[in-house]
Amino acid sequence: MAFKPKNTHERILHRLKIAQGHLAKVIQMAQSGHYCIDILHQSNAVQKALKEADLVILKNHLETCASDAIKKGKNKEAISEIMNVLERSNL
Repeated sequence: MAFKPKNTHERILHRLKIAQGHLAKVIQMAQSGHYCIDILHQSNAVQKALKEADLVILKNHLETCASDAIKKGKNKEAISEIMNVLERSNL
């Protein structure tokens, strides 16, 4: 993965660590038998953190790898790759 500025890499890692922390809490809550709705709220926080990380990664990819591929005349490949990811996700 080609990252643009260092802060993009740091932002992605920060968001992933937030998701990791939320997931650890979900697991702990499930093991402890917490109220289902409370577990769902925490699970939603995990999903939101992952989605935010995905968006930063996608933006970085568009600004670096995809942009470079398009400049090299690989438009169809770059677009196909991105569309494949979008079709398989909830971005």
